[in-house]
Amino acid sequence: MTKWKAVFSGFILTVLVRCFLPHYEFIGLLIIGFLVGYMAHDGILSGFWNATVSGALGTIICSILFILVVTFGGSYMGLFGGLNGFTVSGTISLLAIIDQLISYGITMGITGAVGGALSSKKS
Repeated sequence: MTKWKAVFSGFILTVLVRCFLPHYEFIGLLIIGFLVGYMAHDGILSGFWNATVSGALGTIICSILFILVVTFGGSYMGLFGGLNGFTVSGTISLLAIIDQLISYGITMGITGAVGGALSSKKS
C-alpha cells in the first residue's frame, strides 16, 4: 500500500520547504501532499496514506535537524549550547513536534487523498 518512491519524493520536498521556505510552509505542504497522492495512483486511501507517511517522515527529520542545530550550533550563544541546549530543546519542543506531526499529517493527507482520487479516475 505504501509507494516508497512517492513517499521519498514527498519527504525530500517536505524537508526542503521546511528548511528554505518557512513562510510558505502551509501552501508548500498542500502542493506536496497533492503531488504525493497523485504519484501513488491508487485512489483516495492510498493517496492519503502515502502523503501522511511522507509528512511524518519530513517532520521527524526536521525535528532531528532542529535538535542538532540547537545542540551543536547553539554553543556560540553560551547558555543554549551543548547538553544544556539538547535538554531544553528536547523537553520544551516535544509538544511542538507532536503538533507538527499531526498538522503535517492532516494537511498533506487531505490533499494527498485529493491527488489520489484524481489520478485513479479512468479517462
